This record gives sequence, structure tokens and C-alpha cells, in this order.
Amino acid sequence: MEKAIELAQLLLQGNQDAAWHLIDEERVSGSDSLHIYENILTKAMTHIGYLWETNKITVADEHLATSTCDFLLAQYFWHKKREDRTSNHNRKAMFLCVEDEQHYLGIKMASQLFAEHGWQTRFHGPNLPLDYAKKAANEWKPEVICLSFSILYHAEHLSPYIKELEELPFRPQIIIGGRLVTRYEFRRYGSDRTVFFRSLNEVNDWLEHQPNGVRSNVGT
Repeated sequence: MEKAIELAQLLLQGNQDAAWHLIDEERVSGSDSLHIYENILTKAMTHIGYLWETNKITVADEHLATSTCDFLLAQYFWHKKREDRTSNHNRKAMFLCVEDEQHYLGIKMASQLFAEHGWQTRFHGPNLPLDYAKKAANEWKPEVICLSFSILYHAEHLSPYIKELEELPFRPQIIIGGRLVTRYEFRRYGSDRTVFFRSLNEVNDWLEHQPNGVRSNVGT
């Protein structure tokens, strides 16, 4: 947790160089992607969320931290792609946040885990209305569509997203994630086919057991 708190302070300062140095030290010392995503970046942003909820920081501070964290994810993934020897396969996964949801860092980390396991990925980011999500999915036909939300009242979007995306002709697997999945029960919004993940550890475990997947060096 000490590293996460240190990183949180650097993110709030918008200090890209020092924040990347911290992450790169972890990478070079042998920490895998799962550890960096789950135990450092996620915990740093969770701490920042707590500071915002308790009025210790402003929304401008939180936005600066988010943009700096986004930079770190892009930088880290670039380095992983240069070093990676994992063979790609033809399985495809699409990632998006439900309508009005602006918090996207968690699902971006999930998309990078999928990519490191050899999946073809498309990350559509925050706030993608259902009609556009369906159009993009119909054009690309991914085996998996991952949805994220972090604000409780955005759960009202889950039922139509899940129902209409699961009914697409190619029958994609719908995966739901987000920080609230660890705190509340949302299965009533889905079907028997819908998968809910409470953490990136669960995402990684699922990936390790998928057919045609190629084990990579992201950890267990």
C-alpha cells in the first residue's frame, strides 16, 4: 500500500516523470502486470477517490490524477508490447463504459490484460450509448464484450445493455466489472450467461482458462 500512496501523491501533482519512474522501477524489478494494475495503480486511484469523496481534493485534482494515470497505462503498455513474446490469436474482445459513465481506468487495465493474453482488443472508452455499442459490435463481432460502471445509479443501464448485446446474432459473452461489483449484487440485471468480475485477479484467472489462449507473463 505504501507504493500506492506514494503514486497517488505523484498523480495528484500531475508528475508524469516521477510517476512513470515509480512504475518502471516495479516493472524492471520483476513485478508483473497484474500486480502493477491491481496493487499499485488501482489502489492509488481508490485512495484518490476516497480523498475526493471526503472533500480533501477537488474534482480538478481528481481529473489531473486520472489523466496522469492514463498516461502511465499507455506508457506501460507500450513497453510491454515491445518486450512481449506472447503469440496472438483470433479471439476478439470489446471494452466500453455504459452511457454517462466517465470512469474508465479499470476497464482499460482489463483490456490491456486481454491484449497481453493474445486477444485482439478494441477499447471504446467512457460513455458509449447502447446504439453505438451495438453498431460497433455488429461490425466487429467480438466473442467478448466487457462493460464497466462505477456510479451506483448507472446500474440502471445494465439491463438493456446486457439484454440487447447478448441477443446479437453472434451471441457474445458479456462481462461486467467495476468497483461497485465488489460491494453490491447486480446479477438481477443480467442473465444466466452474464459474468460479473469483482477484480482484475478474477479477470486474469478467467483469461488463463480460456481455450485458444496463450499463457503470457502477466502473472497468476
